[in-house]
Amino acid sequence: MFKLALGGLITLLLLALGGMTFMHSGMYNVAATDPHLPFVESMMHSTMHASVEAGAEEVEVPDLNSDRMIREGASAYDQLCAACHLKPGLESTVLRAGLNPMPPTFSASTHQSPAQQFWIIKNGIKMTGMPAWGVTHEDQELWEIVAFLQRLPELSQPEYLAMVTPSGPEADNSAHDGHDHEHGDTSAMATPEPAPSQPQDDGHDHDHGDMSALSAQGTAPADSEMSTSTDSTLAGENESVALEQDTETSAPSEDDHYADGHTH
Repeated sequence: MFKLALGGLITLLLLALGGMTFMHSGMYNVAATDPHLPFVESMMHSTMHASVEAGAEEVEVPDLNSDRMIREGASAYDQLCAACHLKPGLESTVLRAGLNPMPPTFSASTHQSPAQQFWIIKNGIKMTGMPAWGVTHEDQELWEIVAFLQRLPELSQPEYLAMVTPSGPEADNSAHDGHDHEHGDTSAMATPEPAPSQPQDDGHDHDHGDMSALSAQGTAPADSEMSTSTDSTLAGENESVALEQDTETSAPSEDDHYADGHTH
């Protein structure tokens, strides 16, 4: 009996030693261009689902049927999510093409509940590229995205475009519902994945997409009165400088609308 126990202990030690050796050998390729081994992918997928289900158990889902809530969620989704999770009429993007694992497509139905969607959006998923938007956004803003996700699978491309570009009095009043709607913007990365093109002068295409709108310093979800006052003062000063510069420059050409850093 003692020999059997000793043999089992030695086996476990050898397995642990072998695992540590493998981990530090660099033999496992972690490049996003290389798919996981099937058993690794299955293990990580099952672990992720179990973690999300456990984390979402205590989440209380609010009423997600408000038209205003869905409209605000549509705008946030287009700015933050579409570059990875796509939208009606968009099959792939320059950002999504390089991700591993591939993000789910929410324009199709999903098996996740609203509580699970909220937990993922707020907390992110390790080693997937899914950020924790709860670090920089309030819960209300995240629930707006969840509300929109319930509507997204039934939207056509024209309906989606109409929803993310609202007009009229409701659009003018949407900024006064109690929180800031400036989410940051990955929408420039939501351009279709380009097909191989004819080489330019130096042999490759320089249209990389643009995530510069997300390069601003991260902030906490709630802003203080002091920061709001300071931002307003700086905005006024910057606007005055911009107006002075505009008077010294010639009128822009018709192509100057590309100068905002985004691909149109």
